[in-house]
Amino acid sequence: MTATAEVSRREAWLMAARPQTLPAGAAPVILGVGIAAADGVFSPLPAVAALVGALLIQVGTNFANDYYDAVKGTDTEDREGFTRVTAGGLLAPESVKRAMISTYLIAILVGVYLVAIGGLPIVIVGLSGIAAGILYTGGPYPYGYYGLGDVFVFLYFGLAAVAGTYYVQAVETLAVGLFPLGIPAGTISASAVLGGVAAGALSTAILVVNNIRDRETDKRTGKRTLAVILGYRLSRLEFTGLIAVAYLIPVLFWAVLAYPVFVLAPLVTLPLALRITLVVWQRRDGKALNPALERTGQVLAVYAVLFALGLVIPGVG
Repeated sequence: MTATAEVSRREAWLMAARPQTLPAGAAPVILGVGIAAADGVFSPLPAVAALVGALLIQVGTNFANDYYDAVKGTDTEDREGFTRVTAGGLLAPESVKRAMISTYLIAILVGVYLVAIGGLPIVIVGLSGIAAGILYTGGPYPYGYYGLGDVFVFLYFGLAAVAGTYYVQAVETLAVGLFPLGIPAGTISASAVLGGVAAGALSTAILVVNNIRDRETDKRTGKRTLAVILGYRLSRLEFTGLIAVAYLIPVLFWAVLAYPVFVLAPLVTLPLALRITLVVWQRRDGKALNPALERTGQVLAVYAVLFALGLVIPGVG
């Protein structure tokens, strides 16, 4: 979608950074911190560094998607999503590209501390995460154009983000020494992996709404997202399955992993998630799905906060 009104340069950069997506970047870290606190391995400095790094990678990825979708011609006037600044002519492509590179470089600088304590596993996760952000829409084989975006969002905004946040706190708390080459015992738990599945499911659900909304324009421009490949019915089933998985996880924490009943707090957001699911099944236009997209992100943020609080509250006092 091209811009239809005058906006300032500052507003254009805010639009490019897409601050409304930051809760999706922060939510898995918040959940990882909550699980670490419940398991007695909370460490504040690694937690803060993980949060800052995750937000920088999120913003860098937003710049990358804005830039590469524009230069590849997949952002057209028919697109029903939010305004893209490169395709809309609000910012020069090279400026957005430089902003992408600069943001990723700052993320790498923040990551130096995490690498020192987390070692080789963090090098692998961090660099592959940045590469995944760039190659989603960039490079010779942009995997987001070939139906693989959902898998990578699940992995990096779910499993890697939650388990990685837990890991850097655990290695610091357990004093395993600088730059471990492997994963020391006790630094990854079943709860961290399950939490990663929950965050990954809701993060992927955000992408599914986006891709259902854009299915027709993506199909015309040759962008074969999973929604283009599966069609509306199967994409809606995917969305419903992801929501179901996310809300099953707190129950497993309580019933199987024996965490206190407070861990069921995220279920408070289930009615809103069900209302969004109904919209996704009934509509495919931007007028309905743009708000649904934002609300899915809000569900993820509130879900993660409630989950973390439900894990921490029993240990308070």
